[in-house]
Amino acid sequence: MDNDSHLRETALSRAELLRGKLLHVVRDTVRLPSGAEATREYVLHPGAVMVIALLDDGRVVLERQYRHPLQQVMIEFPAGKLDAGEASLACARRELLEETGYSAREWAFAGRLAPTISYSTEIIDIWFARGLTLGERQLDEGEHLDVFTAALPELQAWCRNGEVIDGKTLAGTMWLQNVLHGTWSLDWSQDLGASAGEGTAG
Repeated sequence: MDNDSHLRETALSRAELLRGKLLHVVRDTVRLPSGAEATREYVLHPGAVMVIALLDDGRVVLERQYRHPLQQVMIEFPAGKLDAGEASLACARRELLEETGYSAREWAFAGRLAPTISYSTEIIDIWFARGLTLGERQLDEGEHLDVFTAALPELQAWCRNGEVIDGKTLAGTMWLQNVLHGTWSLDWSQDLGASAGEGTAG
């Protein structure tokens, strides 16, 4: 909004706190709207995708994966981080194939979500895929996950009773519900492959 100047902070300097294999953490010194200074620590993130893959019978492809920080197996939609210079659709196509073995005939960009706005720059592009063909998974070394399918009512029940607590999957379920009920529409395109120029979303 144009009238947000009384809320905006101005970055003055940055210090690097950590650069690991996954996380890049920085501390910015900022000037507050009041004129005072403060620090903001957060994670720089290249962005990610999440894929809501629809089978012909309306069921969706899901994963069960152990997440070490929470010491728990989570139910999630397929998702993954963008490689350097990688287009959003290319990443969605790659992650779906690598993690589940499925490839899709058609794709539709749905929207974006920012899962942790207080401490990360991560933005996740939400893609829908249909016309699925099952092949061989290509999991990364050290990656272990189960792939299964579920109908929308099952997924909604898991979100309601707390079996699903992953934020991106909760948001994806909202998208799925609205798409399947006809409330929200999608602009589907045939997957012509990288040579046709998939581009980025948005």
